[in-house]
Amino acid sequence: MSPLNHSPLAIVALATLLLAPSPSAQPKSGPVVRISEIEIAPADLPAYRAILKTEAEASVRLEAGVIAIFPMVQQDHPTQVRILEIYASRAAYEAHLQTPHFQHYKTATLGMVKSLKLVDMTAMDDAAMARIFRKAP
Repeated sequence: MSPLNHSPLAIVALATLLLAPSPSAQPKSGPVVRISEIEIAPADLPAYRAILKTEAEASVRLEAGVIAIFPMVQQDHPTQVRILEIYASRAAYEAHLQTPHFQHYKTATLGMVKSLKLVDMTAMDDAAMARIFRKAP
């Protein structure tokens, strides 16, 4: 297929990626949005999912600055975990990293994780995000 035959959605997605600011250019104030791309060892998947479920629930319930921690798995590859993370600010993100529930998650799953990639994102529509995530400032 020629590049000229791609759908408009694919072209918009590609343009968004090419024009998005680099992670270092992410604003210092305002929300922090990240996608964690994680591969889990197959034998560890049930234990990993239980630990992650507990951590995500505690983060949203206990931390005012955690807007969302939304874990997902790829339907055809359940060892491929993706987590949408949204924090009210850089300070909220930094505070999250120090919480007992995150520290437990980090240490308890260390040997289960085959690969980890943290992808910093920039919201394209802050107003829509505020409507979707009611905790958003």
